[in-house]
Amino acid sequence: MTQPPAQPMHPAGQVDIDGDTATLRFERTYPHPPEKVWAALTDPEQLGAWFMTKATIDGRPGGSVEMISGPAQFHWTGPILEWDPPRRYSYEWNLPPHPHVPNGEASIVTWELFPEGQGTRLKLTHQKLTTGTALGFAPGTHAFLDRLGAQLDGAALPNWMHRYEEVKHAYPAWSR
Repeated sequence: MTQPPAQPMHPAGQVDIDGDTATLRFERTYPHPPEKVWAALTDPEQLGAWFMTKATIDGRPGGSVEMISGPAQFHWTGPILEWDPPRRYSYEWNLPPHPHVPNGEASIVTWELFPEGQGTRLKLTHQKLTTGTALGFAPGTHAFLDRLGAQLDGAALPNWMHRYEEVKHAYPAWSR
């Protein structure tokens, strides 16, 4: 008998608010090796599926990232701050003013991968966001990470908007 894929532990993220800025933190465990998870985070074709993005990544220290992402089609860019395959990937996330983010954003995203048995624990930190953006992004990031897990498993990707609606009440902006 085949075991079903392991479900991520504690899928809800954390929103840490400090005055006018906030940090999103997520941890997920996927039953796949770090190299496979790394590829899903850095390969433009794979990002196109689960992250609904068009990506250009110059994968090296000092390289750059440019993406048009998600349902809102955010066009953001940034230099790569750390590139240590398949362990750590960090970059600036610079978004000019956009209808959904009128003042733009200048933040930092860090992906960390830790081997755990046959799988990988993924730690995502998105820091220096404005509080309003972080509160809106929390359920969206949750939905994207669910899509990442499905893609890694070779399963159908959940509908992002439906998943956003299902999880939004787990986050502060929606529970007030």
